[in-house]
Amino acid sequence: MIKGNFIDNLPKVYGIYTGGFIAFILLMAIGESMGMTAKAIGICFVGFTIFIYAAIGWLSRTAQASNYYVAGRSVPTVFNGMATAADWMSGASFVAMAGGIYFKGYGYMALLVGWTGGYVLVATLLAPYLRKFGCYTVPDFVGTRYGGNAARLLAVIVLTVASFTYVTAQINATGTIAAVALDIPFQYAVYVGLVSILLCSMLGGMRGVTWTQVAQYIVLIIAYLLPVFWISNNIGAGFFPHFMLADEVARIGELEQQFGFVKNSAADLATVPKGLAGITQAHSEVNATPWAFISLALAMMMGTASLPHVMMRFFTTPSVKAARKSVGWSVFFIFLLYSSAPMLATLSKLALIDPNLPTGIIGKSIAEVQAIDWYQNWNSANLMFVSDFNGNGTVELNEFFMGGKAVVLATPEIAGLPYVISGLVAAGGLAAAMSTADGLILAIANAISHDVYYKMVDPKAETAKRLVVARVLLVVIGFAGATIAAMEIQGILGSVIWAFDFAMSGLFWPLVLGVWWKRANKEGACAGMLLGLVSGFAYLIWVRNGGSGFLGITQLTFGIFGSTVSLVAMIVVSLMTSEPSAATQKMVDDSRVPSGNAVIGGQK
Repeated sequence: MIKGNFIDNLPKVYGIYTGGFIAFILLMAIGESMGMTAKAIGICFVGFTIFIYAAIGWLSRTAQASNYYVAGRSVPTVFNGMATAADWMSGASFVAMAGGIYFKGYGYMALLVGWTGGYVLVATLLAPYLRKFGCYTVPDFVGTRYGGNAARLLAVIVLTVASFTYVTAQINATGTIAAVALDIPFQYAVYVGLVSILLCSMLGGMRGVTWTQVAQYIVLIIAYLLPVFWISNNIGAGFFPHFMLADEVARIGELEQQFGFVKNSAADLATVPKGLAGITQAHSEVNATPWAFISLALAMMMGTASLPHVMMRFFTTPSVKAARKSVGWSVFFIFLLYSSAPMLATLSKLALIDPNLPTGIIGKSIAEVQAIDWYQNWNSANLMFVSDFNGNGTVELNEFFMGGKAVVLATPEIAGLPYVISGLVAAGGLAAAMSTADGLILAIANAISHDVYYKMVDPKAETAKRLVVARVLLVVIGFAGATIAAMEIQGILGSVIWAFDFAMSGLFWPLVLGVWWKRANKEGACAGMLLGLVSGFAYLIWVRNGGSGFLGITQLTFGIFGSTVSLVAMIVVSLMTSEPSAATQKMVDDSRVPSGNAVIGGQK
């Protein structure tokens, strides 16, 4: 059926895979019509998808350093774009982003603007030029560009802090989905999610993760878009609802004005389970000042261009030109989901509050709502809660509470779709969280094994030994992340935003100036990374403990403070110390020629 080189057959391979996955969905639909239980469907979806990803990881196993670290630099642009999109569209994008828009309104649209706009920075400032250095990791670039182990080690530290913060959010998302689908406690479910993540990345490294992420993208985009189109058609918003968003938001506004908002007392709110929120303000309200919106978008843009697992994806392309093209494909594949997130949040709210729809609950009796199957399912998962605070026996807008994670996962059930769609959404959310977690854990493990162990500790280490170190690190980092995730210190979306802030605080300017300012030197880069990370973290702690903050910079945008300190420190220290060598400056000049296959950093 498949002859010749695997790379040449990628369209056929993933075409067969897509057809097989669609056939599996249809099989589950037939099973549901014949009486298959919701729990059994959920287990089948989770089990099937994990099995497929594990199989891809096994088939992609490698003992070659180039394959393990950069997938042999042979990933075609379209498929690298799909893998990058899957790597990028994390559990936050899939599970939590629509929930943020649901509760916070247009203010959280800044995330979409920032995360998408960040790829403009990646395409114009970094990706092609970092690829031309020919390095394996982001710290490898920093060490090559600035020289010395100090800069390399600081880059590893910043990478670890940002990526570990990010990975805990992804394991949180996998745990949430596994807990609901398998009906097990969240504290155990995070480790189920972790095992599935490690199965994809341990044996094949970046090669295994790349081909798994392409498969995961196919699953997650089908799982996200199908419910949006289906629900939209069911509630009268048209089969393609994106052009009707303004009309549906206006419809919600009219309903909210009709029902009004209940003001809950502090005593009432104290009875609501932790992490759940009610509808506290109008969906259409712009709940952020212009600066709050701009600062959050800016932080996400600069964070996007600083995250190591994003940059690593462009080290896998065959050429500099291919790296640039893959950025374009990434934006396209990401757009497919991001353009749908605001609509999903809107449809979810309409399904709950519109009395003309059979799914609407506002105005129904408390007892009636508590008896609904989907409410009972998600209430038992501690993601929904209803209480008659004003004692009138009916559900008001602010008497129904839901966790942000449930907006995407529960909406198919709320909208009355067949349960097979809920199973599909669970599989999609799992794919999104796993794909990002794979990339993040691999980024940390590769940075430590390559840039600390190989470059600093044992430069003569054989490839087999280096890969053993990398795989052991994968397990250690993964279990540490799962343990932190189980504590639920921070929600999924909050943790992800913090990761972006940490990355931009320490890495944005050393990366950008490393390409575009020849005068930047080792001392300046070290000062920028160290002071940026420390000052950003200190600002976060201060604001989180009650500090008023400066210029409207909050705990979600502390990276703006950290990156500003990083920029100033890097410029001042660079100008006060010796300029880089002539060879280094020539290397920087050469890297800005966005064509050709010349490798400056060493590895071919």
